[in-house]
Parts: sequence; C-alpha cells; structure tokens
Amino acid sequence: MKVFIVDVAKCNGCYSCQLVCKDEHVDNDWTPYAKPQPDTGHFWMKVHEKVHGQVPKVKLEYVAAPCMHCDDAPCIKVAKDKAVYKRKDGLVIIDPQKAKGQQQIVDVCPYDAIYWNEDSQLPQKCTGCAHLVDEGREPRCVDACATGALQFGEESDFKELIAQAEVMKPEYGLQPRVYYLNLPKLFIAGEVYDPELDECLSGAVITLTNEVTGAVMRETTDHFGDYWFRKLSVGSYSLKVSKEGYQDFTMPGINLQESTKVPDIALTK
Repeated sequence: MKVFIVDVAKCNGCYSCQLVCKDEHVDNDWTPYAKPQPDTGHFWMKVHEKVHGQVPKVKLEYVAAPCMHCDDAPCIKVAKDKAVYKRKDGLVIIDPQKAKGQQQIVDVCPYDAIYWNEDSQLPQKCTGCAHLVDEGREPRCVDACATGALQFGEESDFKELIAQAEVMKPEYGLQPRVYYLNLPKLFIAGEVYDPELDECLSGAVITLTNEVTGAVMRETTDHFGDYWFRKLSVGSYSLKVSKEGYQDFTMPGINLQESTKVPDIALTK
C-alpha cells in the first residue's frame, strides 16, 4: 500500500509541487484516472502558507496538502455507481466517466481536497499521479521536491517515519494515507531586558506552566534576551522570569490560541 510522507520542516515554500501538479494535469487527459484539470481554480496539490506570531517573533511555515487518500474515505461512501474507488495500492480515484454530475463527492470531503469542474461537470482531485505510478515512477510533486520534503512509496518502507508522524485532522477518523512530520505547532516567545541599563538580559530563567495540566517547561534567554517555547498546544499558560540579582516577574493567564509574542519583560533589581 502506498503512502505520502510530508516533512514540513524541510519545506522551503518553493511551490514546485503545486506548479508541477498543474503542469502534469492541465490540458492532459489521463483517463481512466482523470480528465484535464482546469487552468485556474484547482490545486490538486496545494501548499498552505501560514504566518505564526508577531514581529519580530515570527515563523513562516508551509504545509503541502494533496488528497489524503483515506482508507475510510467519505467520498467513496457518497459516490453513486462506485464512481470513487480505492485501488489495491491505496490510491483513491474518482472515475471521470461515472462521476459526472455528482457534486456531492466534492461537498463531503472534510479536507477540501476535491474540486468541481464546472465545464466538465466533474468532481476532480489528486490521483497520486496514478498514471505515473503504473509505470513505476513517482508522482510529479514528489519528483520535483528539491528538499526531500515529499516522499512516496510503500508503507512498509516508511515504518520508522510513520511511527514518528501524525495525520491531518485525526479526529475525523478517516485513516488518511498522507503522513506528516513536524506539523506546525504553537509557540510563545518574547524578550527580557534591564530598563535601567537599557540592555538585553541573557541567562534569565523562563518558566512556562500550563495552568490546566500543570506541565512545566523551562528556557533560558540567549545573548539577545530572547526566549522561545515551541510545540505548544492551545490552552492557558503562566510565565515566570527569574534572574539572580533581579526581582521575579510573573505573567499569568496567557490564553494561547495562536502563536504569540508576549510583551517585552523588564526586570528590576
């Protein structure tokens, strides 16, 4: 069974995967797997770009998202006349002959990975480049990835990576066959300084406590007075700053919904 592995940490946002998907499918008829993709409006491989945090504590992350080729795919369940099916290798295919007029196939996908071709009256999506896979080749998006952020192959060959990975929206319970490494998580970041000296303070100990679970994390400010807490979950946090020779500073009730830069913290002696 085939799987995709997407390592978000390796993606530099070049958009090659998105571009070559258009090149492979626009104006090309790959029946029985797909009719031509429209020039505009469809992104069978789509790169989602998101800015986390606020200046100057900012991270820009890119997440490539094709069809998830779910083992329990809702599109298969709503399709009439078996217009959507799963191949023996795990790729989910929309039959371009049988699926004509079946817009419910688009509407049921919780990942928004299926598009409606108004001219052809067809639901369409990533096929995993099944026509290339049949020839023993990789999907175009994988072949074009210069950083190795995208991989494709047999599930058995990726056991170690899959064990470290997660899937998109696991709460849906659809058993997608696209696995992600290093999916974006939230962070809290900031800076500590001495207002009298007007200097950044290195070596300050920052303690971050989850106010619900009680989990505690610690970081130390660098030479620029900066600190980062990464891979955080949504929740309420409290922050404490300590440094020898200075009064402790506390900041309770940080409601983390999106990555955030907290206000600069001034420590007094």
